[in-house]
Amino acid sequence: MSPTIRIALVIAQALLNGLACTPPNPTPQNRRYHTEEMYILQIAPLIFKCHQILVYLTAFLETLHYTLPLLPSLPFLPSSPSFLPTLALCPSPSPLPLTPSFALGFLAVALGTYIRLDCFATLGPLFTFDLSTHPHHKLVTNRFYSYVRHPAYTGSLLLVFGLAFSHLTRGAFWVECGLGISGSGASGLGGGGFEGGSGLLGGARAIAMWGVWWAWTLCVGVSRADAEDRQMRTMFKEEWEAYARAVPWWFFPGVI
Repeated sequence: MSPTIRIALVIAQALLNGLACTPPNPTPQNRRYHTEEMYILQIAPLIFKCHQILVYLTAFLETLHYTLPLLPSLPFLPSSPSFLPTLALCPSPSPLPLTPSFALGFLAVALGTYIRLDCFATLGPLFTFDLSTHPHHKLVTNRFYSYVRHPAYTGSLLLVFGLAFSHLTRGAFWVECGLGISGSGASGLGGGGFEGGSGLLGGARAIAMWGVWWAWTLCVGVSRADAEDRQMRTMFKEEWEAYARAVPWWFFPGVI
């Protein structure tokens, strides 16, 4: 399959992630709540910004990886390609395939982005990345909120799942390349997976990073979902109780 398809999907995935991780509204600092939670969970908006930068960086490096063989032939570039940044990361570049793992990851990111953007639109000015109330707050129970009480966190979990399966499995840039480690063997990977890989985040390193990343995201979601439920119960009383009985799940119907 043409590498241009993977390049297009990597760039599209980075743009989708950027949309999902950009706050739709500023946080009114004087109306924040749940500010007593652990600091590592409270800095979720900052982590989202770092997360965006890393995803854009990955898209840039993968794109450069594919175009690298073409660049030295351009007349305005030095004859030696040693100045190119991806050579230091992947001295023997080989085509990175479009694996089933990458395709699954792309679909998860696309779905997660759709859910989060729909939540942004459904809540309108009520949606802020830091937990806060609005002068005209109301209990929203339609769209995805009719299936789970906190669908935006569902979207976040899908983003982390999707990015991990796209960029921490065989065939991904950081798994096949990294810090001068050769990326040989990337073209015969079959379905991909977390095993193997000679790059910076190959094998056990990929599993460890994904585990910590996903666990942190889940902890943020659980902490905030519980705080939001308590706040909504205080504000809307019987209306919230009826909603909680009708929609008992936080993130995934029948699971949690």
